[in-house]
Amino acid sequence: MSSELSPIDKAKFLAAKRSVAFVENGMRVGLGTGSTAAWMVRCLGDRVREEGLRITAVPTSSQTAALAREMGINVAPLDEVKWLDLTIDGADEFDSDLCLIKGGGGALLQEKIVATASDQMIVIADAAKEVATLGAFALPVEVVPFGWQTTKALIEEALINLDVMGRTTALRQQGEDPFVTDEGNYILDLELNRIGNPRQLSLMLNQIPGVVENGLFIDICDIVIIGHGDGRVELRDINAGTTDEEKIDFMEDGNIFADLAE
Repeated sequence: MSSELSPIDKAKFLAAKRSVAFVENGMRVGLGTGSTAAWMVRCLGDRVREEGLRITAVPTSSQTAALAREMGINVAPLDEVKWLDLTIDGADEFDSDLCLIKGGGGALLQEKIVATASDQMIVIADAAKEVATLGAFALPVEVVPFGWQTTKALIEEALINLDVMGRTTALRQQGEDPFVTDEGNYILDLELNRIGNPRQLSLMLNQIPGVVENGLFIDICDIVIIGHGDGRVELRDINAGTTDEEKIDFMEDGNIFADLAE
């Protein structure tokens, strides 16, 4: 089954597979949202079934919650768990400082809340997500529906004085209607091309009335696990300043691929 996966899907699976090795019995774990995070939830479900791993998971979206329950993972709300040992999530982009752009799946608000309520955040990604400078991926900004066009205009005005290459903003659509987040908000996607100062941009965006949160994750990620299509995984620890590389054998993981084919 592994031979039928594209190199990018193999890379995502490898990063996800390696990440769940950080999960220990009794942990409270945040579960991210997105295609790579979905692989992680399935791999974690395998450990729950095969090893009897006991954890409490806090999903970052209704989609992830449904998948976690399907995989037999115990799910609880953050208000009940309060604090997490670890969050594992994907990213749309990351740079050498492990600053991230997230929110391509529309769950950036819950993802940021859960990640910042964790002792440690691990990001899982394929190698294509690494960039020298953030901004090639559109930056999602979650806004309240009331007056969203005014909020959009205020963002566009503020961008004039910031170190970005593009200033195009667009309301995210789902078919003919605006995309609505789990919290009932809209998302504006900012095509910036290059973000010269992510920290400054993040602070500015969150000061604009109507903005709920933005997709820049700064000083939140501790470890990034990068999967490669040839079976390699790279682990970068920003706190320890270390980079390690491992090899994972696809042949040991036939059951997970069988699940994903269903």
